[in-house]
Amino acid sequence: MQTARMIGSPKQKNGQRKLMMTILPKLAQMPLTALMLAFTACSPQSAEQVPQQTSAASANVDPDSGLEVIPVTVTTSTGTHTFRTEVAATREQQNRGMMFRNEMGADEAMLFPYAEPEMLSFWMRNTVLPLDIIFIDEDRKVINIADGIPYNEESVFSDREAIAVLELIGGRSEELGIEPGDSIEW
Repeated sequence: MQTARMIGSPKQKNGQRKLMMTILPKLAQMPLTALMLAFTACSPQSAEQVPQQTSAASANVDPDSGLEVIPVTVTTSTGTHTFRTEVAATREQQNRGMMFRNEMGADEAMLFPYAEPEMLSFWMRNTVLPLDIIFIDEDRKVINIADGIPYNEESVFSDREAIAVLELIGGRSEELGIEPGDSIEW
């Protein structure tokens, strides 16, 4: 029979011994089924137990970033265009943004939504790709579009308070005729 190996300082080992002396008598009193349930609940699930994602669920999450994917439609004076858009919803996701990515399709985008209107600024630290940084107001209209130059750590700013930013591959806004005042829906 193998014994449990205690690691750490002598003081930590003493604490581990006391814990074991407290737990072991209680474990011995528990019915076998309760013990089995307790240990099963803490073990990783086997491949057979892991529920498979449905195709609808996996279609709403980017396989590389793990971010939710939604359609975002931009309406210009010449028509509409819909982008497959990853949503950077949390502060952590927003801080990472498009950093370290080597590709972005013409019909792909990233949306950075904010709960309240505020003056926004973005920079391009560790961002390989050139980006169009589209600032969006409360009415979901384009405020202004800034050029995101790869690796540039000088911030670009919204011209007034914004509730979101939509990032496209650099030059795409001009190709599609996206301008201040155009509508953006998500």
